[in-house]
Amino acid sequence: MPENKVEIIKNERLGESYIHKKHKSGLDIYVWEMEGFTMTNALFGTKYGSVNTRFKTNKDSDFADVPAGIAHFLEHKLFENEDCDVFELYAKTGADGNAYTSFEQTVYLFNCSENYTESLKILLDFVQKPYFTKATVDKEQGIIGQEIKMCEDSPSRQCFFKLLEGMFVNHPVKIDIAGTVESIAQIDADLLYRCYNTFYNLNNMVLCVAGNCKAEEVFKICDECLRQAEDIGLQTEFPSEPDSVAQKYISRKMQVSKPLFSIGFKAKPESGIKMLRKELCSMFLLELLYGKTSPFYKNLTESGLLNVNSSIETFNGNGFFTSILSGESEDPKKVCELAVEEIDKAKKNGLDQKRFEQLKKATYGMFIRGFNSVESCASNMLSAHFTGTTVFDYSNELAKISLDDVKSTIDDILNPENMTLAVIEPIE
Repeated sequence: MPENKVEIIKNERLGESYIHKKHKSGLDIYVWEMEGFTMTNALFGTKYGSVNTRFKTNKDSDFADVPAGIAHFLEHKLFENEDCDVFELYAKTGADGNAYTSFEQTVYLFNCSENYTESLKILLDFVQKPYFTKATVDKEQGIIGQEIKMCEDSPSRQCFFKLLEGMFVNHPVKIDIAGTVESIAQIDADLLYRCYNTFYNLNNMVLCVAGNCKAEEVFKICDECLRQAEDIGLQTEFPSEPDSVAQKYISRKMQVSKPLFSIGFKAKPESGIKMLRKELCSMFLLELLYGKTSPFYKNLTESGLLNVNSSIETFNGNGFFTSILSGESEDPKKVCELAVEEIDKAKKNGLDQKRFEQLKKATYGMFIRGFNSVESCASNMLSAHFTGTTVFDYSNELAKISLDDVKSTIDDILNPENMTLAVIEPIE
């Protein structure tokens, strides 16, 4: 898309639209003007998460490897500018600021009911002004080290990362987003500046604003605040990952009253529209086989084998795709055995057409309800941009998908040969 050209992304059937502009600075800007809403939500994000530990630019002769946890470390440090406290600035405009680092993104955001233009200037300013010194980095190492240790005491989090450790042989997704105490000890100011200058290049970033806002006002502020960024030819690389899992069973003992478990099915990753479609198929398979309206869930909860707070999720991204059933049980191995039996039954007897139609309608309803939330609209624009899709591609694929489509993916998405059971066992 040419620089400074404005594009309207719309869906006639839904009657919804948002605006995209490729700014001359290199930044992609999305604005969703939501008439009648009082709140405004803004997200300023970079395609940089915990998995991006190997990269190069057109100025590098080869790929560089950096310690785990740097993306999260950078997120913490950007709020500390040389001459101001970002949260104090937000307090003056009435905005609520925050940030988060995921496996594939780092995002800085604010919510407000007034003065969104002033808050937007604060957001764009501080994210473009890194300030790192040895003293501030040393201090942060201690803070994040304590955070890592606290996370190690969370049974549910440890169960999830034990599952990833069991499933993935080489992919860095198996390492906690915050890194390890050992990996963050290797971080210094020079390394932070290198990662910042690589991944916080505006050509690798996106701004999404939704709610009580005007596109022209947002574009004007961007003209004032954004600095021209050279496209540095950023490339990221991941180690080769086999289809098979690293371990079929993995466990850890912790202070829990009853075992926690996660069953994960590893599948081939996709991207773009194919990723959306596979994500939908995984969601439907998990709901039909193990969801709270399934015979499996009813039978196991009534017998006491499965806690009612069990959950299902599809976890996927660049180089990874997993379908997960988690919960609490006195006999996780038995739950796993019965879960595999459900897959065999589905392949032999088919899937319930009526329940599929109900789930499809419910999913569509949840998607439509998302248009009533400024946070949801802003977040969906950001996610769509980073996956190379649009917000409306989700509903388009949902409308097209059939039960036969879902059934045809069982062997790929729920393959017991590529399954891991992770358990957090009570200390005896």
